[in-house]
Amino acid sequence: MDSKTPDTESSRAIVKSLAADHENVSVLLEALPYIRDFHGRTVVIKYGGAAMREEFLREAFATDVVLLKYVGLNPVIVHGGGPEISDYMRRLGLEVKFHHGLRVSDRETVEVAKMVLLGKVNADLVRRINRAGQPAVGLSGEDGSLFEVAPVANAADVGFVGKIERVEVDVLNHIAEDYIPVIASAASDLENNSYNVNADEAAGKVAAALGAYKAIFLTDIVGWLEDPEDESTRISEATVSEVEAAMDSVTGGMKPKLGACLDAIRGGTQHAHIIDGRRPHSLLLELFTDAGIGTKVTP
Repeated sequence: MDSKTPDTESSRAIVKSLAADHENVSVLLEALPYIRDFHGRTVVIKYGGAAMREEFLREAFATDVVLLKYVGLNPVIVHGGGPEISDYMRRLGLEVKFHHGLRVSDRETVEVAKMVLLGKVNADLVRRINRAGQPAVGLSGEDGSLFEVAPVANAADVGFVGKIERVEVDVLNHIAEDYIPVIASAASDLENNSYNVNADEAAGKVAAALGAYKAIFLTDIVGWLEDPEDESTRISEATVSEVEAAMDSVTGGMKPKLGACLDAIRGGTQHAHIIDGRRPHSLLLELFTDAGIGTKVTP
């Protein structure tokens, strides 16, 4: 019996290895039709929340974006920097306050936000994507007059928060021919007033202006929830009309995300996704698997 033990263990190891190989091949085969269908398509990705807090998640995101480029997609990144902006504000003794999911922003807040977005978050993300194997270029809404902004309707409540009225797509199309655009959500108006721009809204507007195939929003939860306190109530798919009907009852940070999904789809984007940025490679899991992992909004 002892003499057969090594062979038995070897057989088990071979079976285990074959099973793992089969699983890996199955994953690749499942991804193949999506890679074929998405080839040459533009995908706008809002990067933020949990995905930018942890080192391993930042690296995973950069790797995922480069992989998308290698398999033929055209990724355009729009990012915020909420957690880091709040952290620096607290260090400087500034009050951190939100109103219906938007950061209340006086002039000092906007200056801190621009410093963090452009000097830290944008530069870090560009560097990671470059290192992972594709050239990236960092931009803000001020570069090439990319964003034309005006104060939001409730400026009395939120201060210097801007809404995007126009996206200069020629700037993005020119850059995206050779580089991955990485856009920070900051802009100024014609009177040189600087504004904090909600990154979800910016991503939705960019997706609409580009006619992107997909808009994807990374966040801190598994998706849009029927019960905001229970992640098991994730809504896996919803139509524009269903989202519109629910908007009055949605609160917090989910409201601008769903609003951005509506902006994107109304502008011609075919699908918008809200996914969990806390999960490594969530971008690939949502794009290239049958089940998906987040909330998909469709026309």
